[in-house]
Formats: sequence, C-alpha cells, structure tokens
Amino acid sequence: MRLLILGGTVFLGRHAAEAATSRGHQVTLFHRGRSNPGVLQEAEHVIGDRDGGLGALAGGRWDAVIDTSGYVPRVVGDAARELASRVAHYVFVSSVSAYADITRAGADESHPLATLEDPATEAVTGATYGALKAACERAAEDAMPGRVLHVRAGLLVGPHDTTDRFPYWPRRIARGGEVLAPGTPAHPVQLVDARDLAEWMVSMAEQRVSGAFNATGPAEPLTLGALLERARSALGSSARLTWVDERFLLEHSVTPWTEMPLWVPESESDFERLDLRRAIGAGLRFRALEDTLRDTLAWDRATPPEARPKRAGPAMGGPLGPLREAELLAAWHATRG
Repeated sequence: MRLLILGGTVFLGRHAAEAATSRGHQVTLFHRGRSNPGVLQEAEHVIGDRDGGLGALAGGRWDAVIDTSGYVPRVVGDAARELASRVAHYVFVSSVSAYADITRAGADESHPLATLEDPATEAVTGATYGALKAACERAAEDAMPGRVLHVRAGLLVGPHDTTDRFPYWPRRIARGGEVLAPGTPAHPVQLVDARDLAEWMVSMAEQRVSGAFNATGPAEPLTLGALLERARSALGSSARLTWVDERFLLEHSVTPWTEMPLWVPESESDFERLDLRRAIGAGLRFRALEDTLRDTLAWDRATPPEARPKRAGPAMGGPLGPLREAELLAAWHATRG
C-alpha cells in the first residue's frame, strides 16, 4: 500500500509511519520539517505547509491518507478535496471531544456531535476544539463521501507523547514518596497507547473501512486507582497515594486534566465511559498497561530536557510541580486534623 501521512514525525503520526513501514508499505510524510525532521529515513519526506501549500503533493497518488494534523475544517476540507481524485481512502484523526454532550455514560458513535457557535471561527481553544474536530469530520466527508474513517480518539499515551499528561504519572510514581492522587480511586479512565491506535489505523486503511469509531481503551473498565496501583507495581515504586477530595482541589484552584492529569470533576467524568465495542469489534487491540507505563517512563528518562514537553507548571498548562504538590498535601492534612 502507498500511504500518505499528513504529519508523521510527531507522536501518533510517527507511530503510524513506523507501523506502516514495518508492514512493508511505502510511506510518504508531508510535514513542515520543524519537528523531528530526521526520523524515519526509510520514508519519503515532502516538506510543505498544508495550509496553502498542498501543491507540494501535486502529481502524487496513494492508496490511503492518514490525517493526524487536522484541526480546522477549511484546512481539512482543502486537503480532502485536493486528494479526492488521487487517494482511495481518507483516515481522519478526530477526537472524543467532538461529541456535543458526553455526560451520559456509554455514548456510542451515534451520539450527536458538537457545533460551533461561530461557524467561521478557526481559533483552536479549549472551548472550540471539539466542535472544530466535528466540523473537520463533516468537511472530509463532504469531499470524499463514504471513503472516510473518522477516528474519534481518546487520550493518547505512550512514548513520544507531546503533552505531559500521562508521562506525569509514571514519572511521579517512580519518584516515590507521598503522591497526591485526585478525587477518588473509582474515577473512570479511558486511554489508548498511540502505538496500538496507529497499528489499528493502518490496518483499517488497508481494508478501506469507513465510518466513525470511538477509538480509545482499554477493553475492560479502568479506574484511576487501579492505574496508579498498577503503576506502583510495574515500576517497583514505594510511593504512597493520598487521595484528596475533588472539592478541596477545586477550592484550591487546581486545574482539572492539565495541572492534575487524568482527573476531571465527577460531573464530567462520563466522557471517559464511552462505548468502545465498535472499534474493538473492528480489531482494535491493547497492549498491557504495565508495558505502556514502563515504556513511557523509559522514553521520558531518555529524552533530553530540550526535547521534552514543557513542564513549567500550571501557568504553562503543565502538571503539578513538587512544591505545589507538597503545599496542597500539607493543606489537605491540616483539614483532616
């Protein structure tokens, strides 16, 4: 298969490229040459900006395209229209955030999608991200009806993570000591190793499967408490978990999800209880969580500081630093007498 990846040098795109080349496919990466330009030398690299620079792909033909870098419907629509006559299949990486309201546990792919208050906006913010992804899905489908796989991805984890959400936990657990654990151990968590998702997307492209799929994991329900305990065991850590009430965290201005990774208030937690049966039925498989934890920590430790995600604390959208965590734990213990 001749596969074009829009992106391909960062996180999910990088894993998709590696999965495709390992399966013997001919891979072309279209990117700006800014992030990890030296990776995947066995692939063809085409340098260009997808926003107005698709001419760099003129004349090329592929069996499928995987779009890992589409956030604005105009840009996604332009790519799909440009490639419609030259690719058979379009894989668009969307998001579980594309749903209008996922406070109902067990939402499947028929759940209504979000809409933009201002259809003309192209500002990608926390408030617009999901609706923009939904609009991107429609733009791709309009350009290539019946030929688009909409991958509604959940939290992506594993090596080469460009955020510091999941890496925070294996790094923090490995450090040991008293660990602030947010909310309750029963808090639901859904996540997928980007390597597993990448393999599945390539397989789906090979089969030219279309339609929408909730693409996260694991196959069996997972709680935050189970995740952290399994991290302690997998990493051989003596860390001690102190569970801190979510009301206390909110009163102390702890930002869910970013400052305190994997935690959202209970009123929003059902977005981590999506129905995954369709993707699992289509072959999505999951490696052991312990392998993801160990591999993520090994990658994190081996990554030079300048190449790591920014970890400047909440002001930069990062997780708790040691001082902030210690202060919160001291305040929490003070309330407990």
